[in-house]
Amino acid sequence: MADKISRPLPLILLMWGLAAIVAFLILFPLWWIFVSSITPAGELFSKPIKYWPAHPTLDSYRYLINNVGLLPKITDTAIIVGLSILIGMIVSVMAAFSFARFRSRGLTIAVGFLLASMLIPDVVTARPLYDFLRSVHLYDTYTGLILLYISGLLPFSILILQNYLGDIPVSIEESAAIDGCGFFQSMYYVTVPLLRPALATVCIVNFITCLNNFFTPLFYSNGISVLSTAITQLPLRDNMYAVPWDLVSAMGWIIILPIIIFVAVFQRQIMEGIMAGGVKG
Repeated sequence: MADKISRPLPLILLMWGLAAIVAFLILFPLWWIFVSSITPAGELFSKPIKYWPAHPTLDSYRYLINNVGLLPKITDTAIIVGLSILIGMIVSVMAAFSFARFRSRGLTIAVGFLLASMLIPDVVTARPLYDFLRSVHLYDTYTGLILLYISGLLPFSILILQNYLGDIPVSIEESAAIDGCGFFQSMYYVTVPLLRPALATVCIVNFITCLNNFFTPLFYSNGISVLSTAITQLPLRDNMYAVPWDLVSAMGWIIILPIIIFVAVFQRQIMEGIMAGGVKG
C-alpha cells in the first residue's frame, strides 16, 4: 500500500493511459466482430460508420445453424478437442515425470528433440504426414486428427510440467514409498495433486491451441469439419467475390467466445502456472 501511495501522479496516469490503450487495441476488434455479426448484411457498409446497428438481428447465427451445419461442427470439435486434451495430458504427465526424475543421455537427447520439434513449421511436415496418414488409412478420421492434435500439444505440455515437477521435492515421493505406496499410487495420490496448478494451466492453454488450430483439420481432413475450418465453407453472396462478412463475423464470434470465457475465468491460473513452470531455466 505504501508503495502505491509513494508513486508520483504522472507515473500513475501514464500507467493507466498505457493500460487503456492496450485494452482498446485488444477489445475494439472483438467488439467490432460482435457488432458485425448482428448487423443485417445490407447495413454492414453504411456511411457514416455505425458502432451499433439500427436493426440488430440474429439472422446470421440462425443461418449458420440451419444451413452450414453448425451443431455437427461443434460436436466434432468437442470430440476431437476433448479427447486430444485428455489423452495428451496423461501422456504429458508420464513423460514429464520421467524427464524430471530420471537422468540419462538418452533422456536428455529425447528432451532436446522434443523441444526442437516446436520450432518446425507445420507446413514443412505437411506432405510427408499427409502421405503417411493415407498409407495407414488414418486420413480424414477422428483417430488421425486426434493423434495430430496430441502431437502438437505434447512439447509445450511436457516443458511446463517438467519444470514444475522440478520444484516438487523427491523426498515427498520417497516418504510415500516408505509408507508403502507403489509407483503408480505415489503418482496418483502424491505427485498429481501437487501438479494441479500446472495441469490447469496446460489444460487451458491446450484448449485454446486446439480451438485455434486451423491448419491440421484443413489439410488432413475432408469429411470431418471443426469450427476453426468452418469459415472456409461459408457460401459467397451475389458473385464469387462477395464475402458474407456478417456470416464470417458470426462464425468468428462463435469460435472466440469459448476462449474468452475460459481466459476470463481461469486467467489467474494461466499466469500462475506459466510463471511457476515456464520461466525457470
